[in-house]
Amino acid sequence: MSSLEKRLAAEKRFKFYGMFAMTLSLFFVLILMYKIFSTGSGAFVRTTINADVYFDPNFIEVSSNSSKKEIMKASYVDLADQVINQNHPGLDEENFIKVREMYTRKFDYQLRDYIANNPNVIGKTVNLDISASSDLDQIVKGNYPRNVPEAQRKINDYQLSILDSLDSKGKMSKTFNFWFFTNGDSRDPETAGILGALMGSFYALLICFSFAFPIGLLASVYLEEFVKPGKITDIIEVNINNLAAVPSIVYGLLGLGMLIGVFGMPYQVPLVGGLVLGFMTLPTIIIASRASLRGVPPSIREGALAVGATKMQTVFHHVIPLSLPGTLTGTIIGMAQALGETAPLLLVGMVAFVMEIPGGAFDPATGLPSQIYLWSESAERGFLEKTSAGIMLLLSFLIIMNTVAVLVRRKLEVKW
Repeated sequence: MSSLEKRLAAEKRFKFYGMFAMTLSLFFVLILMYKIFSTGSGAFVRTTINADVYFDPNFIEVSSNSSKKEIMKASYVDLADQVINQNHPGLDEENFIKVREMYTRKFDYQLRDYIANNPNVIGKTVNLDISASSDLDQIVKGNYPRNVPEAQRKINDYQLSILDSLDSKGKMSKTFNFWFFTNGDSRDPETAGILGALMGSFYALLICFSFAFPIGLLASVYLEEFVKPGKITDIIEVNINNLAAVPSIVYGLLGLGMLIGVFGMPYQVPLVGGLVLGFMTLPTIIIASRASLRGVPPSIREGALAVGATKMQTVFHHVIPLSLPGTLTGTIIGMAQALGETAPLLLVGMVAFVMEIPGGAFDPATGLPSQIYLWSESAERGFLEKTSAGIMLLLSFLIIMNTVAVLVRRKLEVKW
């Protein structure tokens, strides 16, 4: 075999190895995506039990004239128990408890919310879809096996018979789980939602962008346009590059020790989390901005100076606008990286159980990655669905942010 034939054969082998590696990587990615989406899709559907609810005034502490605040503060446990008795008559105390366990533990809260939105319903009978418990939900979805001994099931034989009876009467149904997008976290998988974590991440990223983008842009402009090259500039540049490679948990320690320990900022709030993420994102923005500033041709600067513009006018009126595509691309990619970080948020407290939806950057909150971490540690099977669904949302946001970065660059890019 000639030397040329050997080189061509080696090239074919190299192409084959490359294609095989790409195919294998794509195969594992598809397996991962299939596992996440097949598990998480169940979180977007909830099982409900259809029941006739008589809003008996004798079991309600408020009237139709009560304010919404009074309605939200009242107790509806007795009303929920009465609904069980009305729809399942003749239950003794033991069986009543078993049937009650088939409904969500937040049954009374669901009744409360309905009264709050429809205060004139008191004294009337309404047909409602009541959310089932997580264990019953998993049985209906087929995630828990039915054909195993009763001791190995979370749903006993009596509850299964009630389930079959309700199903034969058409009282069992599946609806889209709006609660997943409108509720905060909960100890019960069937009522746990992602909105609190989404708002926490939103406020943290808003603080991160407001802090890191202007400082990163101005630092880049100063280093690239105004500072003369020298040892000090080289030291600063080396340190910026090193900071971009520092593990994110170090920035979490910085926030814990400096922002909380020294400056006394509140614990577990998006303000501190956003500043920590801003520290982490700042080197990435500076590096991207400097590279974008270098991409502006010198003729732009020379032309502006030639017609009488000052150095400041040249930079801010001509150079920065032309470098914005690259700067914004680097910023969006840095923000996408910050969105997926968990370690810094763990150290500043944005990983606690928070039921309330945060209303601002100073309210206790958790982040989307932290919420996924919390759910992954829970033992209930229902939280496994929530974990995968949270990962799906996180991946969706990351894909959207990276797509926006590409589109912004293509839209604003100037070809010299």
